Amino acid sequence: MTAPLIEGRDLVLSFGGERVLDHVSISISPGEIITLIGPNGAGKSTLVKTLLGLQKPDNGEVVRQRGLTIGYVPQKLALDQVLPMSVRRFLTLTRTASQADCEQVLAKVGAGHVMHSQMSQLSGGETQRVMLARTLLLRPELLVLDEPAQSVDVTGQAELYRLIDEIRCELGCAVLMISHDLHLVMAKTDQVVCFNRHVCCSGLPETVRQHPEYRSLFGSREADAIGIYHHQHDHEHDLSGNVSAGCCEHDHCHDEHTSTKPAAGMQ
Repeated sequence: MTAPLIEGRDLVLSFGGERVLDHVSISISPGEIITLIGPNGAGKSTLVKTLLGLQKPDNGEVVRQRGLTIGYVPQKLALDQVLPMSVRRFLTLTRTASQADCEQVLAKVGAGHVMHSQMSQLSGGETQRVMLARTLLLRPELLVLDEPAQSVDVTGQAELYRLIDEIRCELGCAVLMISHDLHLVMAKTDQVVCFNRHVCCSGLPETVRQHPEYRSLFGSREADAIGIYHHQHDHEHDLSGNVSAGCCEHDHCHDEHTSTKPAAGMQ
């Protein structure tokens, strides 16, 4: 049995006397995609920061494989908007990378056109893509994405999740994604963990949405509105929803793609 890349064991953490992590245990194995879902204020980002060693738990322990390379894309990027900084410079702030490498990772995430732009001039979606590209320069064994679709419009979200799965295929990395909405969880997720300061339930998206604790958190009507569908197409979209050429050649990607979306009437 393959050892987990990272594992949280019985994690407990409180802020100001309020329990934020309540005896949480979670593990991530090589090559799998796990999506952590829960309402706002559930402690999802705190759990991830604890797993990454950015926050120390009061009790419990985090075990990581020695030498584990982790790429972390936060929800937001805190940059001084007055400070001049090009995308090229941002990509190489803490590491050396050639022009060709930068062009390659930007093209991979559909942001090749912003190479010479100022970071302050980028849209929210473009900023997310640049942060993802910067992470890919590490060739991480574990890719951690905190609300990756929050700044991407609806038409580009399916492409974003397809891209994440393609990155998993190419790098053989594990992926831990944070979301607050099961609508945005792609069907290729290996495991969904429903979280509200503790692990409420976990499993496949279809299984989780039927679990009583998930339905209690999000409402039965919301859960029932989620539909998993198969989308057949002979083209692809970029992260802005535009049709693009090319086709993924990896085993995980086929002509028939599986994803999730709200049922009719949902926004």
